[in-house]
Amino acid sequence: LSIPRTSAHGSDAPAQFINGIVMDHGARHPDMPDVLENCRIMTCNVSLEYEKTETQSGFFYSTAEEREKLVESERKWLDERCKQVIDFKRKVCQEGQSFVMINQKGVDPLSLDIFAKEGILCLRRAKRRNMERLTLACGGSPIHSLQDMEESQLGFAGKVSQVTLGEDKFTFVEDCAKETAKSCSLLLQGPNEHSIQQAKDAVKDGLRALKNALEDKAIVAGAGAFEIA
Repeated sequence: LSIPRTSAHGSDAPAQFINGIVMDHGARHPDMPDVLENCRIMTCNVSLEYEKTETQSGFFYSTAEEREKLVESERKWLDERCKQVIDFKRKVCQEGQSFVMINQKGVDPLSLDIFAKEGILCLRRAKRRNMERLTLACGGSPIHSLQDMEESQLGFAGKVSQVTLGEDKFTFVEDCAKETAKSCSLLLQGPNEHSIQQAKDAVKDGLRALKNALEDKAIVAGAGAFEIA
């Protein structure tokens, strides 16, 4: 069970149980869809942006034409990687299905624009804990190379949506298949930080008591139960 951190925004809305994952970040492109249904979930850890070399190095050019060739070659490399993702999406998605890509590494703005035009919801720099819970909730396995992508590595969610609560943006990955779902979320809201923290502590205490009762297969009565009896 994941209890995502939410900031107080004066709301007294009740807590929500999500059969899936609530991630505390959203997409970084305005043209990406806010709501998708019947989603194939691709969790990956691949770079789709310019990277600095691990060792100190530099590129030297003497003319503007040489610099343009260098920029074009870098862009071509990224465009080819984006095309691999798009071709894979067209291959695995049937009619009525959507494609969601959640990447632990970075994705540059031009690549985000390519994915937005294809109708792909892409989240970059996802937290490691969210990546681990995603595979538990949706199924599939992380993809570490675009050369060896297989359909069996994809997860599934009935609905993926971007929701704004106060000033924070969240991504809801919901309606995961019951056969594969091994993780869920509880979204707590409140008028202030103190109320949210109290509710979170109460939930954790109750879950620990339930866990101990299931493991020990016994309950010790308390809260004056002996005296009342």
